[in-house]
Amino acid sequence: MRRFDAEYLRSTRAGMWADDRSALDSLDLAERDSILDVGAGTGVLTRVLRAESSGRVIALDADHALLDRVAPPRIAGDALRLPFLDASIALVACQALLVNLPDPTAALTEWARVASDHVAAIEPDNAAVRVESTVDGEAALAERARARYLAGVETDAGLGADAADHFEAAGLDVVGRARYDHVLRVAPPYDDRAVEAARRKATGAGLAVDRSTILAGPTDEATYEALEREWRTMGRAVIDQMADRRYERTERIPFHVTVGRVP
Repeated sequence: MRRFDAEYLRSTRAGMWADDRSALDSLDLAERDSILDVGAGTGVLTRVLRAESSGRVIALDADHALLDRVAPPRIAGDALRLPFLDASIALVACQALLVNLPDPTAALTEWARVASDHVAAIEPDNAAVRVESTVDGEAALAERARARYLAGVETDAGLGADAADHFEAAGLDVVGRARYDHVLRVAPPYDDRAVEAARRKATGAGLAVDRSTILAGPTDEATYEALEREWRTMGRAVIDQMADRRYERTERIPFHVTVGRVP
């Protein structure tokens, strides 16, 4: 299972669900008296679930350091062996967890055991992420780097669009599907996070984080080094545009909301 630190979750989930929560309508949150957020991380989804429901929302994660950032009730636990009785939670939900699990169907089967009514998954299609940038070539370079990264990932990082197949394999009746596009924007005035991201592009540090995963796929060392050179050149162009307050970037990540009813 892939794991991420708090800074990664903060930067990639910034502003998620802040303006539009209509894609969550099929979860009937206002009607739920109990909800379990599996793989809660730093509680991005947990806080939304608590805001939209008057029921008890429990955050569960295997990472104690992440879970400490979430207000109680919370519990440390394994997503594949939930510490709950059969049919004891009305809704079991997750966000961006199945894409990181080697066997999503097995996870959903376990969640269906605990859920008395429904199971929901909010999963990205990382293969369909799109970038727009004022720097020529950044979007195309980001797409190439992403394709090489995904080729080295052991799990299905593009699972979001096909999550319903795993629900059905787990014996759940799919009763709801929706899409939510999480948009990350960079524009002047630039905050510290945007400046740091530009620096990491110019030094190659941002790409280096994914080096081992990229090389786990069909990419060889020479190809990676060539990609890194292009990445650093692109990063310097980003910094130049930021100095003139001309740089703008939009990244759109599609998340697919799938809801299954326990038979």
